Amino acid sequence: MVRIKGGVTTRRRKKKLFRLTKGYRMGKKHLYRHATEQLDKGLQYAYRDRRRKKRDFRSLWIIRINAASRLNGMSYSQFISGLRKAKVQINRKILADLAVNDTNAFSQLVAIALEANKKEIPEA
Repeated sequence: MVRIKGGVTTRRRKKKLFRLTKGYRMGKKHLYRHATEQLDKGLQYAYRDRRRKKRDFRSLWIIRINAASRLNGMSYSQFISGLRKAKVQINRKILADLAVNDTNAFSQLVAIALEANKKEIPEA
């Protein structure tokens, strides 16, 4: 019986790995051991950062809303609190988009939040 050598399978496996490590720098793209280690690490980073991206975007939206609401004379926490009291249900992504692209609509929302905050304060 003829002995089957694993050259074809090995080459196929290595080619697949090197296709995935295309774009890496120095030996990490064309040295097998370094490429496997870097690919494993890269996949770990990708898994972690898919979750982290959601946090990063939410914090970016909050920063944009805060900046725009301060330009209208109100802090972020007062603005969000006022919107809740006024029962306005707009998520932070849309609020941030309004803050950047449609300042008039955002100013109207600030006015609504301000009005809702004033109603909650009892006159002594």
